[in-house]
Amino acid sequence: MSPADTEPTGAGAATSSAAAVKLTALTPFKPELYDRAWQSIPHPTLPLIATAHEKSTTVFSLSTLTSHSTLSGGHTRSVRSVAWKPNLSPHKLCLVSGSFDSTAGLWRWEEEKKASGDDLEVEITGASGNGDSSDKDDADEKDWEFALVLEGHDSEIKSVAFSPSGQYLATCSRDKSVWIWEDVGVNEDDDEWETVAVLNEHDGDVKAVAWCPDFSESRGGPKGRYSSDVLASASYDDTVRIWREDGDGEWVCVAVLEGHGGTVWGLQWEPNPEGTRFPRLLTWSADQTLRLWTLKEEDEEEEEAPRHAFGGLGGIPNTMRRSLKEEWECTATLPKAHTRDVYSASWSADSARIASTGSDGVIAVYGEEAAAETTENETSQAEASVELDGDVQMGNGNDGGKARGPSPSTTWKVLGTTDYGHGPFEINHVTWCKRYDLECAPERRGLDEMLVTTGDDGVVRPWQVS
Repeated sequence: MSPADTEPTGAGAATSSAAAVKLTALTPFKPELYDRAWQSIPHPTLPLIATAHEKSTTVFSLSTLTSHSTLSGGHTRSVRSVAWKPNLSPHKLCLVSGSFDSTAGLWRWEEEKKASGDDLEVEITGASGNGDSSDKDDADEKDWEFALVLEGHDSEIKSVAFSPSGQYLATCSRDKSVWIWEDVGVNEDDDEWETVAVLNEHDGDVKAVAWCPDFSESRGGPKGRYSSDVLASASYDDTVRIWREDGDGEWVCVAVLEGHGGTVWGLQWEPNPEGTRFPRLLTWSADQTLRLWTLKEEDEEEEEAPRHAFGGLGGIPNTMRRSLKEEWECTATLPKAHTRDVYSASWSADSARIASTGSDGVIAVYGEEAAAETTENETSQAEASVELDGDVQMGNGNDGGKARGPSPSTTWKVLGTTDYGHGPFEINHVTWCKRYDLECAPERRGLDEMLVTTGDDGVVRPWQVS
């Protein structure tokens, strides 16, 4: 049954770019949850992973693969999604949970004892250096504070996501809306949030929201409008929408991505784009496909004159501003590996592989590689064919548009698949995360990655990728 429409309804072989991979099931996280688990989200810097299930969120240690702590008592219905607040001081944790009760809850946890270096992992995770859990009882006694409840949605919250800076929080719901909240607290411990936008342009349930990674000029991105916060939303209406803040501080839809033939269950931005090319967007759907979308960026020279003449977009008179509307195109459809809805996918920031899973219980891993070079004659023949057919040629890669920086033609391949990853149960979520467990060589902990899947059986299962 669908993992996002109703509250509780529900493995073997699967790289580097083109090498086949194998997935080996590791010991599941303990304790098992014994009720449907929706998703597991790794902490951005610490060896922790948070799992949404029933009316609670369980935080597991990636070192011991056991429970670190539980967040409960804040929601009256199932917790559907969670997100870690980024860029906090050491020894402080902040997490937002989105629930079927139509609210989002802000939770805080703080370690009193101060430490540095390797001690940080021991304190936060409650794991000793040799893998023993002698400190685990102390960690379990630490209480999460339910600091704030965010209300406004009329129906179940399906997804929550922090912007890269942590300044904004996006929530989306079955009520067809996306809300953007802004942290207006003076200090990082101040729990003051204001609603800055309510976006109502989708025609169906909004299943997921995702913020683009930091693409500012300071991080190597280009100048101009492409460096602002960017939000994407996926919906039951089979579309994806791209949202940006305009020069007047209003959030507007700048693009509608159409092409999926069913509910778009989720989306993720490319974690590490090449050169100065704007990140691609990965989407997955009930139509059993995964697609990649590429922004057709304008030439830098076209933006230079108006930007410098008026000191940036915000300084250009309304009558002279360039339209914020953007052109995106589907530049790849990944090879078919699923026979039913694709519920979740994850794009690794380290290996650039993509993993997917869903209603069929299959876990698939994909890799991208440079396509074989075509001769000048073959290129001419292809262009002539396009002219005759009147169609737009769609490459299986990121070669569409006027992307800045190198953008070679690429192709995607299935590197391996695993059937029945959670037995007969549906798998609701998959994610890449770092390995810190004892089965990983000590010198490789925090460097190697693994997959973690979360299913209707209440099991959170790690997978070694080899």
